[in-house]
Amino acid sequence: MSERELLIVVSKLKKYIRSTHGMSTAGNVASALSDVVRNLCDQAIERAKKDRRKTLMDRDFN
Repeated sequence: MSERELLIVVSKLKKYIRSTHGMSTAGNVASALSDVVRNLCDQAIERAKKDRRKTLMDRDFN
């Protein structure tokens, strides 16, 4: 997987933002949000490794 691959479903993101707040979404938002998701996942993975687990769990994101 490419490091810059989008992890966000752009159509769903845009639909959410428009339907909940009536705003448009710039083209670079999905890329920026994918970077945030990557960072959160990396942090959660480190927490799981610390607990000697190979399964990422919801609690690893806290």
